[in-house]
Amino acid sequence: MSIQPGDKLPEIALQELQNGAVRSVSIAEAFGGKDVVLFAVPGAFTPTCSEAHLPGFIEAMPAFRDLGVEVIGISVNDAFVMGAWGQQQGAPEDLRLLADGNGEFSNAIGLSLDASAYGMGLRSKRFALYAENGVVRWVEEEAPGEFRVSSAEHVLERLRSEG
Repeated sequence: MSIQPGDKLPEIALQELQNGAVRSVSIAEAFGGKDVVLFAVPGAFTPTCSEAHLPGFIEAMPAFRDLGVEVIGISVNDAFVMGAWGQQQGAPEDLRLLADGNGEFSNAIGLSLDASAYGMGLRSKRFALYAENGVVRWVEEEAPGEFRVSSAEHVLERLRSEG
């Protein structure tokens, strides 16, 4: 069962590349005292993720800033891959790309995906969630093969309609 509104995000460390070194990032640090949109992709550098998902959030960052909402993207990749992906895509520093290297976070919230049939192993499903101070307010999971409810455009629309 996947995480539900009202649930607290599990305290499972993610990783971030900073100044060439991998740094552990606690959920408390990333989400504590903040309004945060978290979007997840199956893999950095994969087609939909690189051509639409991350670019949409990069483009929408001014709107998220105006709403006072921070943005974090995760994938079951290592911190070096996530750092290179952000650099290649031109992600601003305040759009944090965190690694869920072993898929522990995605698995703990019930949103992991077995992509072994495609040679990708355990991955994260494509989803977006909104949390206030680490408590989930809503979560939207994509149907297999779709990219709609986790897009920056849809997430912004939902935040504005509930705001």
